[in-house]
Amino acid sequence: MDTDTLDAALAEAWIRALAAAVAEHRQELIDLDSAIGDGDHGSNLDRGFTAVLAALDAARPTGAGAVLGRTGTTLVSTVGGASGPLYGSAFRAIGAALPQDPATPAQFAEALAAGLAAVRRLGAAQPGDKTIVDAYTPALAAFERAVAGGAGLAGAASAAADAAEEGMRATVALQARKGRASYLGPRSVGHQDPGATSTALLFRTLADVTRERRPAG
Repeated sequence: MDTDTLDAALAEAWIRALAAAVAEHRQELIDLDSAIGDGDHGSNLDRGFTAVLAALDAARPTGAGAVLGRTGTTLVSTVGGASGPLYGSAFRAIGAALPQDPATPAQFAEALAAGLAAVRRLGAAQPGDKTIVDAYTPALAAFERAVAGGAGLAGAASAAADAAEEGMRATVALQARKGRASYLGPRSVGHQDPGATSTALLFRTLADVTRERRPAG
């Protein structure tokens, strides 16, 4: 199998790494959300990804699209608050946009773009609103630039992760214009957005699993 494509094994490795990262950072996400939201972002996502792992163990979907689609469907059905529908819709859109065969970096970029479009349709958020979109948008742009410049999957994912983390940090200075945090008005400034933080985890775990898979040399 070409090590520079996204296949079912790599997609599942990504989701399992993301589930582990959410569990590890659960309290951090709770604390961030407690400052400007309902305080349930970390617990909701952790519960959702625990259910995702059980669903993957039970079904063993074939194909990257099926893995990510099952992930999205499970998140929608098990996670409360805004995060379940948003992340669930993103993963379902990514999965639906992937070809049945392993996806090239360019095809995966198109699928990631479909995921962002789904998030923006559902949440009606724009860059600068202090949401998931503020990490996802620069991550996608970095991934697309890297692929256009000839980077493989690992290089593009690393660029995306760096950009997502930069976007995450930039939310500290923003005033929230969407979601529960928007009720705080100017008091939301000075706090890192929990959704942008979990989005950064999403892209960092993607970078980690693709780097580990890349052959030496």
